[in-house]
Amino acid sequence: MPGKLAAVQAVIFTVLLFAASACDLRKREIPDLLNGAIALTALLSFSPWNLPGILTGLPFLIAAVTCGGMGGGDVKLMAASGLVLGLPGGIAATVLGLTAILPVCGTLTLIHRLHGRREKIPFPLGPFLAAGCLAAYFMKIGGLIL
Repeated sequence: MPGKLAAVQAVIFTVLLFAASACDLRKREIPDLLNGAIALTALLSFSPWNLPGILTGLPFLIAAVTCGGMGGGDVKLMAASGLVLGLPGGIAATVLGLTAILPVCGTLTLIHRLHGRREKIPFPLGPFLAAGCLAAYFMKIGGLIL
C-alpha cells in the first residue's frame, strides 16, 4: 500500500472507529452511515484478498440471532471492519476486542452482584470491538498479520 494512502486510510479508519464507539456509548447504537463509511475506507487500499473479511461479522450475527443481547450495529461494524482488515485481521480484531471486554464485564458484574443485584448489565460492545479493530489494523500494517 503506498505510504500516503496508508496514512489517509489509517486516519479515517481511526476517526470512524472512535465515532462508532462514542455513538455506542451514548446511544447504544452504531449508525449505518458510520459502518458504511468504514466499509468504504477499504477502497483506499482495495485488495480482493480482503473481501472474505466481511465474514468477520458472521459470528456476531449468529450470536445476535440465537442469544440476543447484541445489536445489528456490532455485526455491521465487524463486517465493515473486516473489509478493511481482511479475514486474518478481522479474526484478530474479534479476539482482541472480546478479550478486552472480559475484565471490564467481569469486574462490573462482580460489583453488581456484591450489591445484591442479579439482573443482567448491558454493555456497549462497540468500543471494545473498535479497539480490537484498531490494534489489528496497526498490527497488519506493521506486518504482524498477513
